Amino acid sequence: MKPPHSHRPGRHGPAGPGHSGSGPAPAGGRNDRAPRGAHQDARPERPFRDDRRQGLHLPREAGERGGPRQHGGPHAGPNAPRGAIWLYGTHAVAAALANPARRLRRLLLTEEAEAEIASRLQQPWPLPPERSDRGRLDQLLGRDIVHQGTALLADPLAPPALAQVLERPGPLLVLDQVTDPRNVGAILRSAAAFGAAGVITQERNAPEETGALAKAASGALELVPLVNVQNLARALEALKHSGFLVVGLDSSGDSDLAALPLRAPLALVLGAEGKGLRQLTKATCDHVARIDLPGAIKSLNVSNAAALALYVVTRPLKNETAGR
Repeated sequence: MKPPHSHRPGRHGPAGPGHSGSGPAPAGGRNDRAPRGAHQDARPERPFRDDRRQGLHLPREAGERGGPRQHGGPHAGPNAPRGAIWLYGTHAVAAALANPARRLRRLLLTEEAEAEIASRLQQPWPLPPERSDRGRLDQLLGRDIVHQGTALLADPLAPPALAQVLERPGPLLVLDQVTDPRNVGAILRSAAAFGAAGVITQERNAPEETGALAKAASGALELVPLVNVQNLARALEALKHSGFLVVGLDSSGDSDLAALPLRAPLALVLGAEGKGLRQLTKATCDHVARIDLPGAIKSLNVSNAAALALYVVTRPLKNETAGR
């Protein structure tokens, strides 16, 4: 995405990507997803329902973008249930085990990984672990996967309705065609660290839930609602209609984000790596702002920019809330 960066005379065009970062792994949190046991494997595809109150078309079936998946996730294996995916990484697996909204299928752990997760999550767990070794997990997940001795086969989470997320405190993050799963995962991690209400993506231009996304989120996928909308411009209009101040982040922004008169509820809109915000998205925002940076490099990765923007906006918003 085209990240916001400092404004220089004669350089008003798009720059490199822009936003989220690495923060400490989130612990605890609220989850607005479907209850454990809600299974989607064999449901027939249904049309989108028209949510009149929000002015949006949201998918009727939980956990799907436009209809049920017809096959297992990456590396799910020939005998895996349809739609199931392998999660890996200590934080991601421990958080999924602790999330009652997850339908869990199979848990493979090395001896060291089992001890590590047991130190974080009190037993008994929702399903018993199978003892494995790193070689077997490398073969199952891929030798380039940093699995930390963990593998959990689970169903994808069901995305909540936008109306549920609007009831949560904190700013919203809206992603305009950010497609890299690691960037989306890192943005979720920052969202959890800064107490964001949720992350909104567009169905056709966002990554599906995968092990890579969950690993990058470091457990935040279980804590921060990830909402899929069919039309991003309509979603932004719905947010504005609900009282949100919608601020796009772009290198060509007229104002520094820190100088804007921010208020709650607030939605921050971030664009794709390289391309930045689309023109219609910019036109729909109340403001388009940049992030002024003091160093020689004036652009950030979209996940780093998201983290920095959340830091900038949560300070005055926190003070405003405390003063009420």
